[in-house]
Amino acid sequence: MQKETVRTQQEFMPAQFATMQKNVDPGRQEHILVVDDEEPVRGALTAMLEQNGYDVSAVADAEQAMLHLQDDPGCDLVLTDVMMPGVNGLMLLDVICSNHPGVPVVMLTAIHDIHIVTNAFRRGAIDYLLKPFDRTQLLEVVLRALEHGHLLKQNAAYRQNLEQIIHSRTSRLRATMHDLERSYDITLEAMGDALDLRDAQTEGHSRRVTAYTIALAREFGLNQEQLRLIARGAFLHDIGKISTPDAILLKGGRLTPKETEVMRQHCARGYEMVHKIPFLRDASELVYAHHENFDGSGYPRGLRGEDIPLGARIFAIADTLDAITSKRSYRKKLSFAQAREEIERCAGNQFDPRIVRVFLNLPLELWSKLRKEVEHAPAGAFGVTTWASSRQM
Repeated sequence: MQKETVRTQQEFMPAQFATMQKNVDPGRQEHILVVDDEEPVRGALTAMLEQNGYDVSAVADAEQAMLHLQDDPGCDLVLTDVMMPGVNGLMLLDVICSNHPGVPVVMLTAIHDIHIVTNAFRRGAIDYLLKPFDRTQLLEVVLRALEHGHLLKQNAAYRQNLEQIIHSRTSRLRATMHDLERSYDITLEAMGDALDLRDAQTEGHSRRVTAYTIALAREFGLNQEQLRLIARGAFLHDIGKISTPDAILLKGGRLTPKETEVMRQHCARGYEMVHKIPFLRDASELVYAHHENFDGSGYPRGLRGEDIPLGARIFAIADTLDAITSKRSYRKKLSFAQAREEIERCAGNQFDPRIVRVFLNLPLELWSKLRKEVEHAPAGAFGVTTWASSRQM
């Protein structure tokens, strides 16, 4: 088995994670179980976590982990290696999801394989860490997973007392629904990060284009619920590229016609993935139609005019704005003013003229301001639906 190591890093800024920490009980020491067959890895993980106030247990294989969970039902988080002798990490994940559904699981792997990552997500993992990782990355993922577990427990308690809460605690119901939306955000961010893992050139694109889409949709007059749906679709618009081969997705030069055909399949693939998730079903329409053009020249269905969902028509402008103002391997980035001119030129062809007029009425400096806010937002602070609900013009 490949020797797996963990880097440590002394620089860590707790302020980055203040947003996540507010949902963790400050009076209780969270208990984390580390499962890895490599003793140096277990030692490094234990040391970093204990230095940050966590109660840590470490075991060498899945069998010991299952015994530990039986003896300690109050475990808050499991960090497990994927490749281990005997029962591997994915099999352990299945057991935990079945027997301990309230315990979040983060997978650790040294194998840069998107199929392993997506398989782990499908089987119930809340997040993953690619080895070697540093202290900051570890603590960010741990905080995010602990928050998710905390929200799961809140929601389970809520379900057990649903009738009583409805009649006597309306305020608690609102708070619980807010926490549920936050747990949705965590899932969306993890899915978006899985895509960024493959294509570092477009890292941050999903967050930026979501912010631009929300700003334009709000100016167009959409209500809060519509903003939330569009924000989710915008953030996941390229999720279908998870199935695109690396040789095509990461190719530096121009794609061949055959490669272009394969690349264009990501719209339908993304729709198929997202449509199956109940809370994303409406948002999946944007994922499907985000490359349609107003004049019918787009793909995959060649939709025209108002047959294209409104969210996709708004998103198309935001997507082009970010593409033009971001550096690519094949060209330099251009200014927001140049992007604005290009979008105005394509009104009626690529873009809905009504939405272009709204776009042109917005101050040019808004877009650079939003870009800076997104790029400098602390980890965990972006929150797709939170951003849609809270950001004002």
